[in-house]
Amino acid sequence: MTSDAVLTEVVDEVLVVTLNRPEVRNAIDSDLALGVRAAFDELDHRDDLRVGVLTGAAGTFCSGMDLKAFARHGRPRGSQVLLREGARKPLVAAIEGFALGGGFELALVADILVMAEDALVGLPETRVGLFPSGGALHRLPAVLPRPVVAELAFTGDRMGAERAHHFGLVSRVTPPGKALPEALDIAAGIARSAPLGVGAVKELLRTGPGADDFWVRQRELAETVFNSGDAREGATAFAERRDPRWRNR
Repeated sequence: MTSDAVLTEVVDEVLVVTLNRPEVRNAIDSDLALGVRAAFDELDHRDDLRVGVLTGAAGTFCSGMDLKAFARHGRPRGSQVLLREGARKPLVAAIEGFALGGGFELALVADILVMAEDALVGLPETRVGLFPSGGALHRLPAVLPRPVVAELAFTGDRMGAERAHHFGLVSRVTPPGKALPEALDIAAGIARSAPLGVGAVKELLRTGPGADDFWVRQRELAETVFNSGDAREGATAFAERRDPRWRNR
């Protein structure tokens, strides 16, 4: 799938999704939001795709909501569904330049964040009369201390890669320009893992350990996965010291 605002490319079993509005630092308008949603649908529904990588064109991840478009048309169509649901399969975000406001919230939809050492993230919405309304105030407190989240959201200040890594917000920090190759390396590792097990991990991470039905759902998934062909193949391959079939597709 290729469109003006969002580009996709298949690399082995990985779908690379590129935000492509470089003239406005990949700001989110309706075309971009709907394009990313379509790319996530493609990822989820194609059996040959195992993981997605989300990145931005021209050295910037995403500068946030397109405020000029917002002033004319209101909130981007499809953005709230996109930021609430993400994708069912694993996602890795490769952050270069800026991930601000809605762009930061879009990055937080990913399961793993990779950040260039000179990149910045932040929630500047209060500086323009708005507030973070795309899930950051739900997702960030699960990772960052509440006072750190409050400072980011109240002040609109930006956080660098070193501090983000210190708090565990990002998995890896890379030299400038290397976030995408690092994200692809992580994605390749995910693609080598058993798909049923990866799917179970993704679902339980989305459920969250504090959810009332977490243990019930974990037991249900364990019954399915532990009795699967993937589990038998993995155990047999381990005993015979060979790669299971799913790693050689």
